[in-house]
Amino acid sequence: MLRALFLLTLLSARAAAAAPEPAFVVVVDPGHGGEKDGAVGPSGLREKDLTLQIARRVAARLAAQGGRAVLTRDADRAVPLAARAALANARQADLFVSIHLNAMPGPARGRAHGVETYFLSADASDASATAVAARENADRLAGEPEPDPRDPVSGILQDLADKDALSESSRLAYAVHERLVHGLGAEDRGVKQAPFYVLAGARMPAVLLEVGFVSNAAEARRLATPAYQDQVARAIAEGVAAWRSALAAR
Repeated sequence: MLRALFLLTLLSARAAAAAPEPAFVVVVDPGHGGEKDGAVGPSGLREKDLTLQIARRVAARLAAQGGRAVLTRDADRAVPLAARAALANARQADLFVSIHLNAMPGPARGRAHGVETYFLSADASDASATAVAARENADRLAGEPEPDPRDPVSGILQDLADKDALSESSRLAYAVHERLVHGLGAEDRGVKQAPFYVLAGARMPAVLLEVGFVSNAAEARRLATPAYQDQVARAIAEGVAAWRSALAAR
């Protein structure tokens, strides 16, 4: 009897040791899609096409690191902004990463270049962050509920199940931003905060990456090449890995 109990305990311990750890899940969100082109470059390059191409490469990089990436869209189709973070919540994702391309209106349109990284806040860091959030937030689909114009994310900030998600979003933003700037040799336009609807509601660390300016002809050409897209994807994956290592060390 004791021998049988011992063998059962031993087999259970071995089975537990052999069981794989749950995959680290990242929901990767290619900005725009369907009727929403996003920013359009001087030669007609569309943000929605480039973000999808980059997102697929990010997913492959994360898979190579042993993680599991889920795309909010894997084709040129419309996805409501609110549904993107909701998907991450439903999948119990560990991270939410939304990928976008920047654009500058007016005389500076052809000159602005570089990388900006954002995490959620009720207040924008500066006028530039306000403008970027306004452009991205305008990408709502017909029938989507209008957010409260007085304070679009305050309820989300108050109701977050995990308050640490906001501080971890900041740490994730800096980790990914550093890799993007150095990996791409891009101008460092900073880590900023803004009220992005696509991040609102995410119950995990969440960031929005503006990985270059499609309005800048030279930068848009680079962003359209597979080699540069792979550099972007590698930098994002390395940033995620660096954040995970720092989290494990705390």
